[in-house]
Amino acid sequence: MKVLVVGGAGYIGSHMVKMLSLAGHQVTTLDNLSNGYRDAVIYGDFVEGDIADSQLLDQLFSDNQFDGVMHFASYIQVGESVEKPSMYYRNNVSNTQTLLDAMVKHGVLSFIFSSTAATFGEPEYTPIDEKHPQKPINPYGHSKLMVEQILADFDHAYGLKSVCLRYFNAAGADPDGELGERHVPETHLVPLVLQAASGRRANITVFGSDYDTPDGTCVRDYIHINDLCSAHLMGLEHLVKGGESRAYNMGNGQGYSIREVIDVAKKVTGKDFEVLLGERRDGDPARLVADSKLLQAELGWQPVYPDLETIIAHAWVWEKKSSVWRR
Repeated sequence: MKVLVVGGAGYIGSHMVKMLSLAGHQVTTLDNLSNGYRDAVIYGDFVEGDIADSQLLDQLFSDNQFDGVMHFASYIQVGESVEKPSMYYRNNVSNTQTLLDAMVKHGVLSFIFSSTAATFGEPEYTPIDEKHPQKPINPYGHSKLMVEQILADFDHAYGLKSVCLRYFNAAGADPDGELGERHVPETHLVPLVLQAASGRRANITVFGSDYDTPDGTCVRDYIHINDLCSAHLMGLEHLVKGGESRAYNMGNGQGYSIREVIDVAKKVTGKDFEVLLGERRDGDPARLVADSKLLQAELGWQPVYPDLETIIAHAWVWEKKSSVWRR
């Protein structure tokens, strides 16, 4: 296949580009480098640009006969979305529609969308399956749900088929050590804990220790970045073969508490570090765990790296070796 990956210089996108390339597909990355890194695109072709640029998209689609498009170019910080909703709706919704319009214009009708568990809002039950009501509680979640709704309408009107993958906590790093997670600022738990282990961070703060969970800290579903990418590839193969539009929840189906993540990180790294206790944060549910049975049943997806120790071990290799770009 010939695939356009938008946001392919970011954390998930760069791992996706590698997986597609190693599977023998031709990949073009489009990224404006606002949150990605040029040196993370180590496979395929690279075009610096924005999905808001309709002229650039016209040129790209005219010059290439893409079989499908994968979208990883959304803004993803919940707190920032509350402070800057206009920015999130413009990029995550309006710019995505510009991309979809270009796809329809050029007859590229297979689309993989990186969605999120944030479309569900406060969970009414766990594990969360596809039947769970979607009631987002922040602009980030609203923006992703809006795109899901747009995709349903584009399917009905234009025949554009899509697979939306709603995942919970992407974690880990490329098992070969070539790629990993680097957000500025970093907000994800696993890299923050490993930064404390490596000494880049003085400590790690646990926000709330009195939740209704076995050890009082929040429980989350962590999925290895490669397992996440494999589901995207399966989704694209499904569409290219003529499959119908689908939306899937994906995770390991089991949750790990904040304390468990910290304890496993100390075990894997052999490092001790200071853990502080802070107050609960608004909007943090006690449990967020995915039910991935539908994805497994329909696409045959199974996680290769389901255990937390492996996820953290791969991320630790990246944390130790990736000092050059921090200078």
